[in-house]
Amino acid sequence: MRRLLSRFVLGAAAVALMAASASAEVTYTRGNDADPETLDQHKTSTISEANVLRDLYEGLVVYSSSAKVVPGVAESWETSDDGLTWTFHLRDDARWSNGEPLTAEDFVFSYQRIIDPETGAKYANILYPIKNAEAANSGKVPPEEIGVKALDEHTLQFTLENQTPYFLELLTHQTSLPVYPPAVKEFGTDFVQPENMVSNGAYTLQEFTPNSRIVLVKNKNFHDADNVAIDKVIYIPFEDRSACLRRFEAGEVQSCSDIPTEQMKYVKDTLGDEVHIVPYLGNYYYAVKADKEKLSDVRVRQALSMAIDREFIADEIWAGAMLPAYSLVPPGIGNYGEPAYADYKDMDPLDREDKAIELLEEAGYGKDNPLSVEIRYNTGENHQNTATAIADMWKNIGVKTTFVTADGATHYAYLRDKGDFDIARAGWIGDYSDPQNFLFLVESNNPGFNYANYNNPEYDALMEKAEETSDLDERAEVLKQAETIFMRDLPFIPILYYSSLSLVSDKLQGWEDNLVNVHGTRWMSLEQ
Repeated sequence: MRRLLSRFVLGAAAVALMAASASAEVTYTRGNDADPETLDQHKTSTISEANVLRDLYEGLVVYSSSAKVVPGVAESWETSDDGLTWTFHLRDDARWSNGEPLTAEDFVFSYQRIIDPETGAKYANILYPIKNAEAANSGKVPPEEIGVKALDEHTLQFTLENQTPYFLELLTHQTSLPVYPPAVKEFGTDFVQPENMVSNGAYTLQEFTPNSRIVLVKNKNFHDADNVAIDKVIYIPFEDRSACLRRFEAGEVQSCSDIPTEQMKYVKDTLGDEVHIVPYLGNYYYAVKADKEKLSDVRVRQALSMAIDREFIADEIWAGAMLPAYSLVPPGIGNYGEPAYADYKDMDPLDREDKAIELLEEAGYGKDNPLSVEIRYNTGENHQNTATAIADMWKNIGVKTTFVTADGATHYAYLRDKGDFDIARAGWIGDYSDPQNFLFLVESNNPGFNYANYNNPEYDALMEKAEETSDLDERAEVLKQAETIFMRDLPFIPILYYSSLSLVSDKLQGWEDNLVNVHGTRWMSLEQ
C-alpha cells in the first residue's frame, strides 16, 4: 500500500511538473542594434526603434513574417480608379491594450499629430503623399485639413496629392502607427512611459531601462492574442556586436541583430545555420557637410569619394557581408531600373587616386595646404575599422583625418540637431521598395535626414516632378536624373550596400529572412 501511494505521489508530481512546464512563461530575449532614443512613433527614425514599435503597435497594414503587406487594424481596403482615394475598413475587434475600442478617429488624431509642426516629427515628410500634409507640416494650413478623415467609426479614408505606387507599403512604417489620444492629451510627451503607454499591438510596455533593457509583455486585448506564442520580449541594446555573440553562444539571447564581421569566419564555422546573411535594402554612407567652406567645392567631395577603395572595405573589413556601393539607390529596388552609378565605378584604384589628387589641387589643396577633416561615427568595431581604413586611403591623397565617436542614440541626435561636423557616418534602410525613399533624404525641405545641408533647386525640382508623374517608367527616368545629379554633387558618399546579418537560435521558429529585415515577434514561437 505504501509503495502504491509513493508511486501515486510521484506520478501526481510528474503531472504537476509537466503542467507547470506547459504553462511556463515563454520569454524571448532579442539583441537590438542600439538603445532607442524615443518610443514616440512620431519622433523615431532608427531601425532599433522600429523593431520595438513593431511589437508594441499595429498599423492599418503590417508586414507578415516574410515581409508581405497583410491586414493589420484594417481588414480590407479599396482604391479609387484614379489612385487618389484609399478607403480602409477597420476590424470590429480592434482594441487598445486597456480594452477601449480603436476607431478611425484615433488614426485621424494620430496623422494630424505627426504632421503638426508643433510635434517636431523628423520623419513627417514621409507622409507628404497625403493631400495637404506638406502644407500642414510647413504651417501653411492647419493639420485638420490633411487628407485623412473618418467616414464612420470603422472606416478611414485617405486622399492623396498624386498617385503613389508605394502607398500601401508606406503604411507599414512606424510613422503610420496610431497613438492613444487620451494618453497623449493627459501625459503629453510622457505618454511613452511604461505606466502611461497604451498600445494596440501584440505587446505592451512593461519596462524601459535606458542602456540596459526594454521589456514587453503580451497584450491580452490584441485581436490575434490567441496566436501570439511568446509571452515576454526583452530587448537588449548591443552596440558591441561581440557582446551579443557571447550571450547568444551562452543561450542567454535568442537572436542578434548584427554580427561582428571581424569574427565572421569563426561565427560561420561555429554556428552554421544559425547565421543568417541576407540581401538588404540599405546604404552605408558618409554625410558631408556640403555648406561648410572647406567641403563646399564639389571637387573636394568627388576626390574624397574616389579615393575610397570600397572593394577592400567590403571584403576585408566587413568579411564579404557588405557590397561596394557606387550609387545611393541600391540595385534591385522596385519601380526603378539600374541606379545612377558613379562614373569612376570601374576605374583602376590607382587611377582614381591620381584623379582625386588632381581634383584636390584644382580646389586649392595640396602639400602646402592639406585638407583636414573630421570623421564622426557611432560606436561599433565595424564602424571604427571602416573609418580607420578610409582615413588611411585619404592619407594617400594628402588628407589629414581625425575622429570623434559617440553611442548610436547620441550620434544620430547630433546629426539631426545640425551639429557641427565635417563628415559623419550614417546608414539608411529602405522603408519601402522605391527609389524615392532614398533620394528624398537630401531634399532641401528634409531637415530631419538631410544631414549634409544639401540645397540644390534643380534636384528638388526633379523630385517634385517625380511626385506628379503617374507613369512608372517616366517617373523612374525622372528619379534617375535626380540620382545622377546626386552622384555628381555627393552630399553623401555611398560606401556599401547592406546585407542584414543576424544570429537566430534554432529554437526560435517563425523567423523568415526577407529583403527589409523585419521580424515581428508576434509571428514567432520559441522552444523551451
